Amino acid sequence: MRSERPILAVTGLAAEARIASGRGVIAVAGGGDPARLALLVQAAMARGVRAVISFGIAGGLRPGLGAGTVVIARAVDDGETRVEAAPAWVERLARALPHAHLADIAGVDAAVCGAADKAELYRRTGADAVDMESHVAARLAASNGLPFAALRVVADPAERAIPPAALAGMRHDGSTDIGAVLRSLGGRPGQLPGLIRTALDARAAFRGLASSRRDLCSLFGLSDLRQDAASDSMFGLPLGIGGGFAPSLGANDEAEFRAGRS
Repeated sequence: MRSERPILAVTGLAAEARIASGRGVIAVAGGGDPARLALLVQAAMARGVRAVISFGIAGGLRPGLGAGTVVIARAVDDGETRVEAAPAWVERLARALPHAHLADIAGVDAAVCGAADKAELYRRTGADAVDMESHVAARLAASNGLPFAALRVVADPAERAIPPAALAGMRHDGSTDIGAVLRSLGGRPGQLPGLIRTALDARAAFRGLASSRRDLCSLFGLSDLRQDAASDSMFGLPLGIGGGFAPSLGANDEAEFRAGRS
């Protein structure tokens, strides 16, 4: 008997969802709205998924982590609950991405934009990175008895603040509203240097995200659940295991990414 259930990739942005999606993987994008994201995840689970991975960019919390740094979660901490990722899956991901950091990821319901706020969250949690989706994905995966993992790439380092214009550009469906960015910038033109820096950081993060997805690509695909788990896997998951501002990839990046997945 063959399993047709996909892995569910939980993201915040449409650009992240496009990178994550592929054979045997479906993706949802919450657009910065945790309540909406929870509904999307629950709907996907109702249709049947085999595991859940939080996938996308994140804010850096640990000082010294530059844009493009890959973080694989040991656990997700939302300040009240710490949900551990599936150890075997974490091990597979770490072997496939030996440059990645293994650390906790903090989950929050509202964007953490200022350097001082990031420093305080780091002091409280010790997490390397923060995002607005991992805690939702982790909680729902745990309540449904599904394996969970999180792979995030640092976009804004701990010492940098995110300008309001960057956040203004996120639509509820996770796509980018350029008009909203320009309106925010027009009202506060002093944001421009920070916005340019944020865009460059985001570009580095998306390149790292696409590269990580490409490195894991050979592990994607549906396969017989009864075969040896060591002989096949998907998103680094052994078969049969239990328990902002987002500029699109440039044309060259997109072509390179697609070539790596073919």
